[in-house]
Amino acid sequence: MAYNTALSDRIREALVDLPDVEEKEMFGGMCFMVNGKMCIGVMKDEMMCRIDPAMKEVLLEKEGCRPMTMGGKTMNGYVLIGEEGMRTKKAFDYWVGLCLEFNPFAKASPKTKRN
Repeated sequence: MAYNTALSDRIREALVDLPDVEEKEMFGGMCFMVNGKMCIGVMKDEMMCRIDPAMKEVLLEKEGCRPMTMGGKTMNGYVLIGEEGMRTKKAFDYWVGLCLEFNPFAKASPKTKRN
């Protein structure tokens, strides 16, 4: 399953000045870890945003925003943004800003031990 590399480049450029950004391929897409925590990414042609779960219902009313589901389960604190929701630089920057705003409060996934 391929992902939109142009969108990935767009996100990479938005995060270029941050000190602790790591890119990881996962979920068939690209994920950008900020300060060791999943923050923003690309799944197929959509931007995956990790947001404050308390804002989810309000954000779902915005154009292009839908819940993120994996294996039939809705992922709390994550939404997907379609092209229509990030067409302009202002709209794109809004979503990136929300992800970065929430990042300090997001919990990091526990590190897995490798044998």
